Amino acid sequence: MITASDIFTISNHKQFEKIALKVFRFQYENNLVYREFCDLLKTDPQKVKSLYQIPFLPIQFFKSHNVVSNNDPIQTTFTSSGTTGSITSRHLVTDVSIYEESYRKGFSQFYGNIEDYVVLALLPSYLEREGSSLIHMVDDLIQLTNNSDSGFYLNNHEELIEKLTELDEAGQNVILIGVTYALLDLIETFNNRSSSFEENKKVLDNLGQKTKNLSKKRTFQLQHTIIMETGGMKGKRKEMIREELHEQLCNGFGVTAIHSEYGMTELLSQAYSLGNGVFECPSWMQILIRDTEDALTYVTEGKTGGINVIDLANINSCSFIATQDLGKKYPNTTFEVLGRFDNSDIRGCNLMVV
Repeated sequence: MITASDIFTISNHKQFEKIALKVFRFQYENNLVYREFCDLLKTDPQKVKSLYQIPFLPIQFFKSHNVVSNNDPIQTTFTSSGTTGSITSRHLVTDVSIYEESYRKGFSQFYGNIEDYVVLALLPSYLEREGSSLIHMVDDLIQLTNNSDSGFYLNNHEELIEKLTELDEAGQNVILIGVTYALLDLIETFNNRSSSFEENKKVLDNLGQKTKNLSKKRTFQLQHTIIMETGGMKGKRKEMIREELHEQLCNGFGVTAIHSEYGMTELLSQAYSLGNGVFECPSWMQILIRDTEDALTYVTEGKTGGINVIDLANINSCSFIATQDLGKKYPNTTFEVLGRFDNSDIRGCNLMVV
């Protein structure tokens, strides 16, 4: 039996592959949905000897099936966001502590001690619904900071601007994690506020240096703050390519790099980008890139294809997920996310739906 300790103490690729193969056989035996999918592909689990021979369950199955690998009671159900009337994904979680250990250790691996930060969260589209795994994670990280300045913000942009400026000027390390469109909204609120101030400044020229200082204080030039974007536009704004988006965010917040979090309802782990849109996985998570023409073959490093994720924290659901994201992988195991499949992109993939 694979334990959480086995998963979260992985230290090299050989160990990862050994445990991943054990997880595959466990899930083949204990996950009816996954087993039926593997059988459809005529997979003999005893002949699966490498990661590239493991079948990856299409992520759409989380919308239509209960993807569970044991008979334990469901502790919580994480759901994806979706437009009105659309079918959302459901991740049935039988052991929430594994999810919590995953994101806590993952955060620590990339950012160090959570108590060194204030965490500010601007996640309106997630806060306004129930069942978000992202909200569960961020709420826990906020509590773990042990800092009363940490917290969520909804539409109170003015209050967030004041808090962000105050903390950064005091030299406090801050992580502002926000859904992409809300971060752009925050910049616009700040710009409108600054424009109004500049108009008043013309009227108040007799205040001299004092006015100049006030104007300077109203400029985002964050020195101690990490801006981390997660999610997308959620239908609120026009989608943008990453380079254009990150340029706007860098200019708007006065920072040199934008961090990103790559996660989803169907996964219990996250990859992080510390800049330039290049992601790295924690040691218990890996990415493979499948051919867009043939879902059962893989492309070489540096070539674009569909992203397959191995998330060993998904021990109680399914650890082998074929996502609808497009990306490319590099020799140092880092990867980029380039966009998403639309239906016309998926060719030769009739095995993606059963």
